[in-house]
Amino acid sequence: MWSMGSLASADWDSVILATVALLVISALSFRWQQSLNTFLLGEGDAEYAGVRVGSLKKGVILTVAAGVGVAVSLCGIIGFVGLVIPHISRMLCGPDHRVLLPVSAIGGATILLAADILARTLVAPAEMPVGIITALLGGPFFVWLLIQQKGRIL
Repeated sequence: MWSMGSLASADWDSVILATVALLVISALSFRWQQSLNTFLLGEGDAEYAGVRVGSLKKGVILTVAAGVGVAVSLCGIIGFVGLVIPHISRMLCGPDHRVLLPVSAIGGATILLAADILARTLVAPAEMPVGIITALLGGPFFVWLLIQQKGRIL
C-alpha cells in the first residue's frame, strides 16, 4: 500500500508530525516569498538586488526535501499531487509566490482529499490506493504539458 500511497494509516502521531512540518515549512516559505519573487528575474539579477542566492537555494532545497520526506514517510508515494498542483496553480494565479505558495498548498490538499474520497468510494467496501487516482489525474496533465512545451524543451 505504501508504494501506491494511502491515507488509511493516519493516527494522531502522524497528524502531529505533519502539522509541525507544515508549520515550519509555511514559516520558512513566508519568509522567502519576496526573495523567491526576485529570484524569478534570474540568479544574477537576484544577487544584484541583494538576495543571497546560494543560501536561498540551499535553504529551499533542504526545506522541500525535509517536507517531502515527512509526507512520504506518512502516506507513501502520492507523487503527482506535488508535481501537478503547483503547475496548475501557477497557470491560474501567476508567478507571485505570495499567492502561489498558499494556493498550491490548499489546492494540493483539496485534490488529495478528493482523490482519497474517490479511492474509498469507487470500489467500496475495498479501498483503492489513492496513488492510482492521482496518477490518473497527473499522467494526462503531464502529457498535455509536454505537448504544450514541444519545441521549447532543449
